[in-house]
Amino acid sequence: MSDSIVVFLNAASGAAGKQAIAEELADEFAKFGATVEVVLVKPGCDLCEEVRRAVKEGARVAVAAGGDGTVNAVASVVAGTETALGVLPLGTLNHFAKDLGIPLDLGQAVEAIVRGVLRRVDVGEVNGRMFVNNSSVGVYPTIVRKREAQQRLGKSKWSAFAHAMLSVVGRYPLFRVGLLIDGKAITRKTSLVFVGNNEYELHGLQIGKRTRLDAGMLAVYLPHGVGRWKLVWFALRALFGRLREAKDFDTFQVAELSIVVKRTKISVATDGEVNVLELPLEYRIRPGGLAVVVPEAVESPQANLATEAAAPAGVL
Repeated sequence: MSDSIVVFLNAASGAAGKQAIAEELADEFAKFGATVEVVLVKPGCDLCEEVRRAVKEGARVAVAAGGDGTVNAVASVVAGTETALGVLPLGTLNHFAKDLGIPLDLGQAVEAIVRGVLRRVDVGEVNGRMFVNNSSVGVYPTIVRKREAQQRLGKSKWSAFAHAMLSVVGRYPLFRVGLLIDGKAITRKTSLVFVGNNEYELHGLQIGKRTRLDAGMLAVYLPHGVGRWKLVWFALRALFGRLREAKDFDTFQVAELSIVVKRTKISVATDGEVNVLELPLEYRIRPGGLAVVVPEAVESPQANLATEAAAPAGVL
């Protein structure tokens, strides 16, 4: 597997059609002269363990075929190794892929992996758990849990999300949180602490997008002293480019951050997955901690890592 590309396709949902997708993926790579191994990770299997196997056997590229949760799982294993991350954006939102300029079209995304270049990006970490997009405590982890419960009842992801929003936002209690930022202690009463891997755009039609993932900083967003429905007002202000003027909304750029709440454990969302972590929450940035294959146009020509025709992948 020293010259191999391994694609990890999560079959936890809709498994019946995933075998056909696996075959389609292999065919798409073959169009560009690449032979790949497609690993169909079925329910009950450990995705991270499968990725560790591939890394140990010398895979050059481990491809996450799925949404941001799948990307997080694969990235958490390959970060810090000689294996690069590839992304086939098959999820609903695909934030990480969009921010890196990875095409959403399957064929173009495959071509980007075979003929692309390496780019080193930052990753965030909270209590040893990695995230490529963001992490949060407060109202959002609760919304995610309720959304998952609605999906188990058969609702679509968007319908489940809307139901969860309506059921949570209007009655979620504010809580007091302590933050240690650059050695300075800050206390706020809030419903949400949002920590991004690099800075998110807060204005206009680009809201929620990151222009770079290699600035080496965590971006902290903290609404405070307001009711839960004020979050909707914040969103409206952001659309009109006025969010930074809000007196009850703080933003920070930090390399490290500690969060303390008066309890021993708390639910924490990382890239849309919720886990219960012990307090305090210790956040840090890992600059350049992950190598990702991106389209050649995203990086300089000097970074082109295309190999000779005999090699099955474009990453050395």
